[in-house]
Amino acid sequence: MHAAQKPKSKLKFVTLDKESNMSTLWRREELLRICSKGKLAEKVQDIEVAIPVKKSQETRYNLDPGSFFVNRSWGRRLDGSAINEALKIVYILEFKRSTDRDEGFLEVKDAEANEQHKSIISALQAGAPEWNFEQITFVVGNRGSVVESDFYTKLKKLDMQEGK
Repeated sequence: MHAAQKPKSKLKFVTLDKESNMSTLWRREELLRICSKGKLAEKVQDIEVAIPVKKSQETRYNLDPGSFFVNRSWGRRLDGSAINEALKIVYILEFKRSTDRDEGFLEVKDAEANEQHKSIISALQAGAPEWNFEQITFVVGNRGSVVESDFYTKLKKLDMQEGK
């Protein structure tokens, strides 16, 4: 994606080659300037406690209920992120694959991705209210199909050159 950016783009991709968990991302200087790790942990705690503990997480929760929610949040993985410091916006990037036989595959996967990162985005908004945080989800069907208008609209937000 970085290679297809417009030459004068102010957008900086933070994660170019792989997904990163929140803990790893928040070691980066450009993200620490937006919100300190301590402030973000405080906001995350408030939000995560409202999310039920899944059955598969109960053992970890029982070992240390006091830090479970913050640790769960720091372990969440983002497929990518990009920052436009001039506009004070951070894009959370998510990539999903789906069966493309069903007509509504885009909406289903978009909703899934939004739920997946809702707590992180809420915590970021609470920790750095002067910034905007927006999730961009790219959904590709198993047979390679995309909803072109949706796909190109999202690429445009990321300052991608047309035809790349």
